Amino acid sequence: MNLTLKRLLGVTVAVATGAAALLGTGAGAAGAASDSAYCDRAEQDMWSNDPSRNVTGYDCSIPTNKSRWYTIEIDTLVQTHYKGDTLDGGVDRTETLHNRTIRCLGYTSSNGTVNWFGCPPA
Repeated sequence: MNLTLKRLLGVTVAVATGAAALLGTGAGAAGAASDSAYCDRAEQDMWSNDPSRNVTGYDCSIPTNKSRWYTIEIDTLVQTHYKGDTLDGGVDRTETLHNRTIRCLGYTSSNGTVNWFGCPPA
């Protein structure tokens, strides 16, 4: 094989490999995007000994792909901190957090409300 043909073959292989890598990256990014969600507003209860792992979201987009973890972008997250481990202890304080991203294991939805569960505190 002459030198020009070898170089041309090498360039062709490099271009094909690069294109395959870019296409693979695009497919991965598209899959990840379908596991993400968005909520205008959400609420999370925070207990003194163990914060809630549940978040109640309103005006949420639901992911189209079932996944092990979901990423949720929240405009306004209201965390209610309670004095004890029950509602009888009363509210200690309420925090309003903006532009938060949380990860959750799953969700259920009904009547426009999405109940996300398995969410570590934000």
